[in-house]
Amino acid sequence: MKRSEINGYIKEAEQLFRSYGYKLPPWAEWPANEWAKRKEECESIFKSCLGWDLTDFGSGDYLKRGLLLVTVRNGNDHEDVKPYAEKIMIVKENQETPFHFHWQKTEDIINRGGGNLIIELYNSDVNEEFSTGNISLLTDGIKRTIEAGGKILLSPGESITLKQGVYHRFYAEKGRGAVMAGEVSMANDDAADNRFHDNCGRFPAIEEDEKIYRALVGDYDRLISGGLQ
Repeated sequence: MKRSEINGYIKEAEQLFRSYGYKLPPWAEWPANEWAKRKEECESIFKSCLGWDLTDFGSGDYLKRGLLLVTVRNGNDHEDVKPYAEKIMIVKENQETPFHFHWQKTEDIINRGGGNLIIELYNSDVNEEFSTGNISLLTDGIKRTIEAGGKILLSPGESITLKQGVYHRFYAEKGRGAVMAGEVSMANDDAADNRFHDNCGRFPAIEEDEKIYRALVGDYDRLISGGLQ
């Protein structure tokens, strides 16, 4: 992806967050050069991978298959003090986050505002493929059972609990607008706890065609070392 595209999507997301009255942590508005200046005091942010994150999952078509999110709190293996994580996400109409599950993490996905969020679900089998069995789950604490490949529609305010091993993909319903979605979960490790059904990339290769507007989690190392401006 081009940096100019990423910058544009982040600016758009900031407007949506403001329109829903959602406030990000102060560091979410820092200019790129601030991270190197404050690298010692921000050590926990780096270790926990807090911050802006945007991916096209290797598709080359972010609007078709992609996701923008901000990890606002998270535990990590270096500081055993937080067993939990929280994210805020912008999901566009028909923009797919592809089928995946987590080996370790249980999570709640919440529609915080906007349109309707559609989630498609399968259990995984012993070979980590789609199971044909029914799926038992909770939506806002209410027991539900759906068929393999079934869909759950979350209107604003509604949520779903996803246990380990449950394949899920999601997107905002066409014609209803983008969704501001939240995630509350066990501590999150995107580098080691995502099992995608189809091969896809988690972090995009970036063409640096303009200056960084907001640093992504994947930019931190190069910003701190001076290898990226």
